[in-house]
Amino acid sequence: MESGSVTTPFGRRPMSLGMLASQQLAEEIEPGISRNKWKLFRAICEARPALGVTDRALTVLDALLTFYPADELSEERGLIVFPSNAQLSIRARGMTAATLRRHLAGLVEAGLIIRKDSANGKRYARRDRAGDVSEAFGFSLAPLLARAGEIEALAAQAIADRELLKATRERLTICRRDVAKLISMAAEEGAAGDWEQITCMFREIVAGLPRVAGIEHLTAVLDEMSLLREEIINQLEMCAKAQKMHANESQIERHIQNSNPQSIYEFEPAFETKQGANSANRAAPSNWPKDSEVEQRAGNTRSAKWSVGEGGELKSFPLGLVLQACPQISDYGPGGQIGNWRDLMSAAVVVRSMLGVSPSAYQDACSAMGPENAATVMACILERGGQINSAGGYLRDLTRRTEVGEFAIGPMLMSLVRANSPVGRKAG
Repeated sequence: MESGSVTTPFGRRPMSLGMLASQQLAEEIEPGISRNKWKLFRAICEARPALGVTDRALTVLDALLTFYPADELSEERGLIVFPSNAQLSIRARGMTAATLRRHLAGLVEAGLIIRKDSANGKRYARRDRAGDVSEAFGFSLAPLLARAGEIEALAAQAIADRELLKATRERLTICRRDVAKLISMAAEEGAAGDWEQITCMFREIVAGLPRVAGIEHLTAVLDEMSLLREEIINQLEMCAKAQKMHANESQIERHIQNSNPQSIYEFEPAFETKQGANSANRAAPSNWPKDSEVEQRAGNTRSAKWSVGEGGELKSFPLGLVLQACPQISDYGPGGQIGNWRDLMSAAVVVRSMLGVSPSAYQDACSAMGPENAATVMACILERGGQINSAGGYLRDLTRRTEVGEFAIGPMLMSLVRANSPVGRKAG
């Protein structure tokens, strides 16, 4: 940049590197570029936090733009406005002179305008014989035009961030409402489950939400609330399937009884056997059901119960969520990382052996929970290793509780996700 293009401020106001950079930027305006001044001003309002200006400073900028004669900012028309303090104060909603000077300095510091002071500090313009402005002293709006693309990008990002914040807040509100009503419904219907503990978790999540939360905090709370909602739905589905299983068992039992309306005891001989006689020597009537048939019917009943029970197994959670809750398990995967469920199950076998869990205990857990959930539980046990005295005994207890519908993985995972999240670590 040529030294002749540098303008220093009048009076006691010092020169700064920021002013020099703004003047240099103003000299690099692309030829032919123009912007509607009011659209650009709205973009500046959207990007205000990123630009570092106050709302009162924007009031002053708004007033300055009213002194620009055209709606389109362009170099061809000149970019310097030269209002007096009195006129500028009127258009700035009656702002006092001292306040006006302070906010003008803020606009200069933010790199939105440049001072072009005359020798005596007055603002005026020289005109040629045709009446056109040949030279003007006042405030240059050139930085606005030079930074138009940057300002518009900042405004678009600010709008996107605001929309994301609004959408996240709405999703959290809906999720919070779902959890509250599902807990209330479960308590009223008497559904099986530790609803008191789930209620405490819900209240803890809500209490941890600040009054004014940023997108990062809202996203973390939404993840926890969504996980809690999934766990509640999982438990309610298990309760519904358990009820369906009991109804199926009753139908099977009635079917067996109806298919043989005459009890085998109705075919007992009317006479009494002699004392000490072997009951095996008594001849059974030909229409008695044979022992093999009775065992087969009982076996059918057990197999029907077992198949329904498998339908009520725990749902497996997303692998990404498991790895977020249990990052330590990745060290035991093939190559020191886990990319799929097969890797997680392989790592769980290694961890099982390391923690002293017997193969039979782990096999029982796989049968009751499913292999994915059993591997997930092993990852959780590894993550909480310092709090568990006997990993094998703990796993057998969880297996037993799973078989009777008293255990769900969700609260355990949610607790670990909260502990390993940035918000949880700060709180800890």
